Amino acid sequence: MKVFVAGASGAIGRPLVSRLVAAGHEVTGTTRFEAKAEAIRAAGAKPVVVDAFDADVLSDAVGRAAPDVVVHELTALPHRFNPRNSSIYDATNRVRREGTRNLLDAAETAGARRFVCQSVAFAYAPGPQAEVKDEDAPLSLTAPKPFGEGVRVIDEMERSVVGAERLEGVVLRYGWFYGPGTYYGGDGSMATDVRKRRFPIVGSGAGLFSFIHVDDAADATVAAVERGAPGIYNVVDDDPAAVRDWLPAYAEAIGAPPPRRIPVWLARIVAGPVAGAVNVQPGASNAKAKRDLAWRPRWRSWREGFPEAPR
Repeated sequence: MKVFVAGASGAIGRPLVSRLVAAGHEVTGTTRFEAKAEAIRAAGAKPVVVDAFDADVLSDAVGRAAPDVVVHELTALPHRFNPRNSSIYDATNRVRREGTRNLLDAAETAGARRFVCQSVAFAYAPGPQAEVKDEDAPLSLTAPKPFGEGVRVIDEMERSVVGAERLEGVVLRYGWFYGPGTYYGGDGSMATDVRKRRFPIVGSGAGLFSFIHVDDAADATVAAVERGAPGIYNVVDDDPAAVRDWLPAYAEAIGAPPPRRIPVWLARIVAGPVAGAVNVQPGASNAKAKRDLAWRPRWRSWREGFPEAPR
């Protein structure tokens, strides 16, 4: 098949392009920067330098590629993940609103059959305690800013994809990425914060995280390109884990000292309202993706992935 990957030079885009090419697909990949085009070409794909906000140029690029499937991997997150930054999601919110609309229009105009879109598996609404959610669970639409605004944009994006009349819309809710080029990669900002003991266990540390290595996320995306019904899928590993369990293991894997422990009241002063939900944060189930996409993560748990997988 012909596959158009928007965001081919990002953390998920790089392994995705390589795997699509290896699977025999004809791939066109976009980047905003000419300097990153050669890496896309070296991976066996045709590079296109284009900005998703330029609707006409984007539509022309998709039309020239004439893809069967368009894959949306566009984000614009800052280099350092800092939830106290009130504008942390602003650029990505714009990408998910305007960029998604432009890419959907371009895909429909070009006659693409399927549209696969990146989303997140950590936007589910918390309950009275941490629990594992499936794709039918409600999102955290009433969360305080900036996270709540990001979730509302995600909800809008997902609805536009699965509701597209002339496309098979597939949404992949990825878990927390780890591996090369991610916040949790060896040189990522989370790794730096953990090494400096700036990422503590708050209160009981009961909040759940669902992780996925970028290589496994790329494999799941290839599966979604090739098969599966339209709809929403959680792409996470088999082991949703409490912060008190995974954070010390992650610190050990990257050679960092053990994380500090702080009470919730102190975390609220430092991190703001988001700290209030830290111990009821839900995890996500991958049962639907494993069943309907016939996909299995290579790194079934962060327990093996943190110390063994590429980072």
